[in-house]
Parts: sequence; C-alpha cells; structure tokens
Amino acid sequence: MPQNLLEQLRQFTVVVADTGDIEAMEKFRPQDATTNPSLITAAAQMPQYRPIVDEVLKEAHKELGDGASDKAVANLAFKRLAIVFGEKILKIIPGRVSTEVDARLSYDTQGTIEQARSIIRMYDAAGIGHERVLIKIASTWEGIRAAEVLEREGIHCNLTLLFGLHQAIAAADAGVTLISPFVGRILDWYKKDTGKDYQGADDPGVQSVTRVYNYLKKFGYKTLVMGASFRNLGEIRELAGCDLLTISPQFLGELESTEGTLPRMLDPQKAAALPIEKIKVDKATFDRMHAEDRMATDKLKEGIDGFAAALVKLENLLAARLAELESRAPAAV
Repeated sequence: MPQNLLEQLRQFTVVVADTGDIEAMEKFRPQDATTNPSLITAAAQMPQYRPIVDEVLKEAHKELGDGASDKAVANLAFKRLAIVFGEKILKIIPGRVSTEVDARLSYDTQGTIEQARSIIRMYDAAGIGHERVLIKIASTWEGIRAAEVLEREGIHCNLTLLFGLHQAIAAADAGVTLISPFVGRILDWYKKDTGKDYQGADDPGVQSVTRVYNYLKKFGYKTLVMGASFRNLGEIRELAGCDLLTISPQFLGELESTEGTLPRMLDPQKAAALPIEKIKVDKATFDRMHAEDRMATDKLKEGIDGFAAALVKLENLLAARLAELESRAPAAV
C-alpha cells in the first residue's frame, strides 16, 4: 500500500505541530509541538478553550488579590496560559513542547534568563521535567547569550526567528539544543523585495535552511535544525531530511492526503562531504553579518515586534474577559 507524504516524511524527519490548537494535535499526533504568542492568542479566542482561559484568569486573580488591576492579573495569566496549554499538549504528544519567553525581552539577556527559569519552575510544579520543555528565545545576540547560560543549567532552548547563517552559527557555538530557521518568512521578504516568484529549490527560504543544515552537519554540531514557517508543500518537500520540521495543521492535512514519492533532500553524510569554510562568529562578526543581511535585519525586527504585539493583544483580551467574569459573578472570581 503506497504511503502518503506525511508517513514518508516521518521516516527521516521529526514532525512537529506548529499550532496551539490541541484538537489538531490530537488528530495528527506529532512527535513535538511548538507554540508562539500569536498561536496562543488565536487558541485563547476559540470557544472550546474558553473554560481553560477562565480558570487561568481566576487563579491569577486569586493569587494577586482583589486589589490587583485587571492588567496585572492579565499579565500573570498570559504567562500561566502558555504553561497550561503546554501541559495539555504534553498529554497528547510523546516529545517536547516549546514555550516562548516574552518577546519584549529579546534584547535583555538577564530578563530572558529569569523568565526562562520561571517557566521551568512552573512546569516543575506541574510535574513536568526539563527534558520535555524547550524554552523559545529570539535569535538576537542577547538571546543567544541567555540560551548559553540556560543550557549550562540543563534548560534546553529553541532559538527562534532565525534568518541568517550568523545567527545559526552563534547559537550552535553556544550549545543550544535546537534552532528554528523561518523558511516562509524569508520567501516573503524576497518576493516583496524582488517582485519574483520562487519555486522548489530556488526558494530563498529553502536555500537558507539548507545552508544552515549543511554547515552544522559539516562541522559536527549537536544543535538540531527545525525548519519553520512554511508557505507551500514544495518547501517541505525540499527540506525533507531536516532534523525536524514544524508544520501547521493545514499542511499536515495536505501531506497526509497526498500520495507520491518523497525523496530525502537533506542528509548529514552528504553535508560532511561539502567544501564549506568554517566561520568564527564573535559579537563583532555577528553584528557585521547581521547588518549586511537586509532580509535578516528586517525579518528579525518584524518578528519580535509581531510577537510582542500578539502578547499585548492577548493581555488586552484577558483583561476584557476578566472584567466580563467579574461583572457576571464577582464572588466567583
């Protein structure tokens, strides 16, 4: 019986669900799952998850007391909400969940370290071990330095919003567990900048992730590469063989319903044979390479701003929901 593309992909790539929708995870049963503020915000607005949101709000209100403002309660609640979704996700999947540090801390090394430790403490309190959690941090120089400290403490990190080779090398040198280069967002930038359309191996996002993968495999780094942010099935096909791919429920469904042959495109043995020059990435080199890469500069800033805006939206949604709960049944909150 012929295998669908999803079954074939799983033979050489770990499939990760790129969603905060628990029902989608129950359907596709991925190995791992990753969320971000935008996905959590979307999930929090779904009617089926309203009881979860309400319970988190009530607990946050109880902890802070009646004198706390709705904004303060909402701020605590959104941090707890990511953990609650993480707990529920980990009951479905056998692997790990990625939980993101506040994007507004992306250039604050110490702030990132402290919030990551806080996230791990909350998972610990829920009886979930470090080995099942990845702390998601933006791939700024400051974020990478935070991840280096956390990895030494046994807290595993997923460096996200990664658009350039300099970010990947710096993260791998820091010993991070996993990096998430963003395929589709790179494509978006080049399409807008050049006015061209790109297909298959010509896709700049595919080329970027392939370059990152080959470099890390060539020089024996333990850091895993997880392609993220896909715009079409062609990108996924071209990156078959990447250590992990985090895929939306829409594309998981398309892969599952599509038959055909899916050849392995990325392979560590092939990478080892490539003539690749080793690059030493200190802060000066990182800053220079980042400044020279307009795409990486634009997309990192845009990504951080977008995740920060999603957090503000989520806080506002939670504050509005809390006010609604208080007006309906003040004694119960």
